[in-house]
Amino acid sequence: MRFLLLLSALGLCWAQYSPHTKDGRTSMVHLFEWRWVDIAKECERYLGPKGFGGVQVSPPNENIVIHNPSRPWWERYQPISYKICTRSGNEDEFRDMVKRCNNVGVRIYVDAVINHMCGAGGGAGTSSTCGSYYNAHNRDFPAVPYSGWDFNDGKCHTGDGEIHNYNDAYQVRDCRLVSLLDLALEKDYVRTKVADYLNHLIDIGVAGFRLDAAKHMWPGDIKAVLDKLHDLNETWFPAGSKPFIFQEVIDLGGEAISSSEYFGNGRVTEFKYGAKLGTVIRKWNGEKMAYLKNWGEGWGFMPSDRALVFVDNHDNQRGHGAGGASILTFWDARLYKMAVGFMLAHPYGFTRVMSSFRWDRNFQNGKDVNDWMGPPNNNGVIKEVTINPDTTCGNGWVCEHRWRQIRNMVDFRNVVDGQPFVNWWDNGSNQVAFGRGNRGFIVFNNDDWALSTTLQTGLPAGTYCDVISGDKIDGNCTGIKIQVSGDGRAHFSISNSAEDPFIAIHAESKL
Repeated sequence: MRFLLLLSALGLCWAQYSPHTKDGRTSMVHLFEWRWVDIAKECERYLGPKGFGGVQVSPPNENIVIHNPSRPWWERYQPISYKICTRSGNEDEFRDMVKRCNNVGVRIYVDAVINHMCGAGGGAGTSSTCGSYYNAHNRDFPAVPYSGWDFNDGKCHTGDGEIHNYNDAYQVRDCRLVSLLDLALEKDYVRTKVADYLNHLIDIGVAGFRLDAAKHMWPGDIKAVLDKLHDLNETWFPAGSKPFIFQEVIDLGGEAISSSEYFGNGRVTEFKYGAKLGTVIRKWNGEKMAYLKNWGEGWGFMPSDRALVFVDNHDNQRGHGAGGASILTFWDARLYKMAVGFMLAHPYGFTRVMSSFRWDRNFQNGKDVNDWMGPPNNNGVIKEVTINPDTTCGNGWVCEHRWRQIRNMVDFRNVVDGQPFVNWWDNGSNQVAFGRGNRGFIVFNNDDWALSTTLQTGLPAGTYCDVISGDKIDGNCTGIKIQVSGDGRAHFSISNSAEDPFIAIHAESKL
């Protein structure tokens, strides 16, 4: 009996680590600042057909409207209420998106901002995306409602109420992160208000949550909120399914708070992943791709079944958050595609692909002074994501998830899911290759000289389409063809000046 109880407890526990993607789907994409109407269309026309498992959406709840600077992206992270009412759309549009995406097997994960409300200097009035009144000075948010009783002002002992020392766990969790009014999540009233908001989204049909600023909340407080959550909507999920939880904990080592404190609540963002991979692919500090042979836990990362991984995210692609200059982004397209290709081919963690918008970069003294810029807009109204004839995006949207090399590697990951990491090869420098069981094989040339060699792929004999240089369409390859012989070996040639210096083949790309 005790064994059965233990198993059932484990079952409940494990639910929040599962993204509830449909069978055969293994990655999510972050459609940063997209409108709900555009996400619904993208699920139907692209994400569903191309095998994406889910979408992380920007915070859907009412936020402060900031005019100086003009409508920055970070205003979305300053809540005024829990009404579904933002620049991305209203509640009806949100419901329609969730339904349409779920109906084509694409899950919705909400970026949940529950650590705080708007900044202490946010003033008072109705300058919010739904017109709700608030008074930041008095801690008055009647649309929730929250009052001065519901904030951590009394618990913080730094004098000005701000975090100054990241080696003090109490400060990090009880004081204000960049002046944002810190909610008292130890109070049952606050926990209930937060849970009511999340339950409203669960009932609509979302599959889970990214918990923003989780490092700034006590793990026990998060657990108390999660314990109040409903099971997922049975229209799309099996009875008893718990929401997928992944927590934003920036832990590069050397601070008082570690990622592992949050494992009991769900997965955790592994920020070391993108920072280290960027350093390797840039070949900084003497790093080489040959050193990636034991990538994952061997590099001091968290256990794979607890990790949510990404090459870049909306914060660190702008120099915020964690990772610094090594972070690769769409601005470094050639290296970025290699990094994302490596991530999607390698079995470690649950993968998230970034989908960005362009902004006017302006570096002064090494800092981008325009890193605040919000999404493409007309007088504050977010622009439609338009699709060009070549399937790329227009109107200032980057849409990395639509780049052939990235979209085809999302498919590669689906095809090789569950297969072991095998047949590693390297030249001692920056030419490496590895397989995934007998289902896929990938080769990289990040050296300053050509690669030409015969390797054991582990794949059955036949002709395969390289899914990086092209597609398999109507029984033919639009890119490079790779011949695998009866003993599983194949010859690979990759120029060091190739636009995409890697090749990937898999069971479904065989002619």
